[in-house]
Amino acid sequence: MKAVVQRVTRASVTVGGEQISAIGRGICVLLGISLEDTQKELEHMVRKILNLRVFEDESGKHWSKSVMDKQYEVLCISQFTLQCVLKGNKPDFHLAMPAEQAEGFYNSFLEQLRKTYRPELIKDGKFGAYMQVHIQNDGPVTIELESPAPGAATSDPKQLSKLEKQQQRKEKTRAKGPSESSKERNTPRKEDRSASSGAEGDVSSEREP
Repeated sequence: MKAVVQRVTRASVTVGGEQISAIGRGICVLLGISLEDTQKELEHMVRKILNLRVFEDESGKHWSKSVMDKQYEVLCISQFTLQCVLKGNKPDFHLAMPAEQAEGFYNSFLEQLRKTYRPELIKDGKFGAYMQVHIQNDGPVTIELESPAPGAATSDPKQLSKLEKQQQRKEKTRAKGPSESSKERNTPRKEDRSASSGAEGDVSSEREP
């Protein structure tokens, strides 16, 4: 699932010359649903959107407050073109969820947003309609979000780094094991007798499995 989040001073949606939805200060969310998206990706994206810190706090500090913190509005627009793959210069949308499935999924997304936040502050366009979306971007500030790929262990860089270090330690241990064992096998017996006392003896005992 992909989303483009824009901080706005106002935004609105027009269909057939009639304005059907509008918000004041808040965020406008363009949402692209993929074939592989599930409830897990939906919940991840709702959390990210509502907690994204794109507003100032009371003292004017940037990137401190989310749309929920400020009690601002959210305008959501379903936009399958975010799942575009280029074939030469021609856009291809085979990765986007088909409309008959995507409509129900999108409605579930809106429902989750309203359940998590204040329902009266969540607005949307008209699914599948040809829309004119008027966005007055504030800043401009535009943030791209993408849910973790289904089946991915983690998308957190810190966690990935931690896992990589753990794997490296395991590999070093495996590489070191045979050489240490070989040293012990090749150590003369007379050195073993001296291991009962002194610093060398302590080191020997530490190396034993």
